Amino acid sequence: MRPAIDAATWPARPPGRRSVLRALALPVALAFAPWGSASAAGAGPLTECRVPGLRNSVQCGVVQRALDPAHPDGTRIDVHYVVVPAMARRKLPDPVFLLAGGPGQSAIGVAAQVMGLFSRLNNRRDIVFVDQRGTGRSAPLQCADAKRESLAEQADPEAQVRLLMQCQADLRKLPYIKAPSDLGFFTTTIAMGDLDAVRRQLGAQQIDLVGISYGTRAALEYMRQFPQAVRRSVLDAVAPPDMVLPTSISTDSQAALDALFAACDGEAVCRRTYPTLRADWAGLLAGLPRPVTANHPLSGVPERFTMTRDMVLGAVRGALYTPATAAALPAAITEAAAGRYDALVGMGGLLGSRNGVPLAMGMHFSVVCAEDAPRMDRATDAPGADFGTGFATLYRRVCARWPRGAVPAAFYTVPASRTPTLLFSGGLDPATPPRHGARVARALGAAARQVIVPNAGHGVLAIGCARDLLYRFIDAAEDRDASAIDASCVEGIPRPGVFVPIGAPAPGSR
Repeated sequence: MRPAIDAATWPARPPGRRSVLRALALPVALAFAPWGSASAAGAGPLTECRVPGLRNSVQCGVVQRALDPAHPDGTRIDVHYVVVPAMARRKLPDPVFLLAGGPGQSAIGVAAQVMGLFSRLNNRRDIVFVDQRGTGRSAPLQCADAKRESLAEQADPEAQVRLLMQCQADLRKLPYIKAPSDLGFFTTTIAMGDLDAVRRQLGAQQIDLVGISYGTRAALEYMRQFPQAVRRSVLDAVAPPDMVLPTSISTDSQAALDALFAACDGEAVCRRTYPTLRADWAGLLAGLPRPVTANHPLSGVPERFTMTRDMVLGAVRGALYTPATAAALPAAITEAAAGRYDALVGMGGLLGSRNGVPLAMGMHFSVVCAEDAPRMDRATDAPGADFGTGFATLYRRVCARWPRGAVPAAFYTVPASRTPTLLFSGGLDPATPPRHGARVARALGAAARQVIVPNAGHGVLAIGCARDLLYRFIDAAEDRDASAIDASCVEGIPRPGVFVPIGAPAPGSR
């Protein structure tokens, strides 16, 4: 569950481990080029279309839904989806639905990037990508890309609040937003009603769910509302409905950073290359805020601005999502402590939009302000010693002025499930570590199984043999065989070694 504007690029060739990880955690701007248009009434046939990056043509569909389910005759929106048809003529009846992350990520936008995970399943099953309402082409709530602003604006919380309030004002001008309160009709509960409408339009009695990050929360809500329609579920980077994102992320980011420092202490190369890492980190934070000069990560132009604690923490938190990137944090921290901030600012740019449309931040806040913010005062997670409450403070300020949708009390529950559910958790994940997946597995009951990959970050499915586990779990004919798959191949993946800059002293030379 990623509370920031994200983007990534993707090669046209079949995805590798690192690229798939980035696509699962980060949205990609992907032009949507239909050859035809589906019926506006939502009852017409699928039409042949193309999605850039996918080798073959696919099928595009749309289902029309009431913006407010309580008023079916009121404003209506189009929910768009793409079906990648099964390769075999005699396909299986249960399609696989991807539920994207964010909240705010377009599922269609990452279709080309993640299809490598589903290639074997796609032999006999359709793969379905639904743009959740508020994202992609489904009544999008898109804000301007704040990461293209100056570093001074990015570092200024007042500027960030102003940008988001301006975004809200712009969203109110959209044709499907007739009143400010209409921004409250983008909750997960309502969106999963849309997803089931897609299932019904496709004529599938049961479907398989694959949820990534926030998509796991969406999947759990679909399982709660429509248990009879679910055959199997795979939840990667589990974000439960009772997780209060603006507060839990401080706790979990601190744990991930502490683990990084401990790993450096225990690794000879890291310990020798960065012998004062903890002291450098403490000194860096103690010296903030301070005026600095650094190159903007998008333009490369040097800028003078005031580096703040929250800006540094945001950059570190973003790097922690991927262990391979986190391996460069000791170098970036050491550089910043010496007054050279380009590396750290560049890591902050990893969360920014580079080559396309960013996360739909209007939808992001419509979801978080309705589902998480009302529970912040009752959250039990203690703030991290370094990360503190700055992140939560921003959400408090924005959500106090953001129209809030209604959320049923049952949303925060996870009922026991009779259908097999496979949960993946990365031990180094700064946003959805294993503790969240563990309580979901307990609530789901005996049919659920959690697989913890100790050295993985935010997202496991693209690591090692995990995509094979995904295939075998969903493809198993019997539930007992799905639940009994051997996951040992993914559990022993090592942590990446620390990054050592070119020209640094060789290990043992000090």
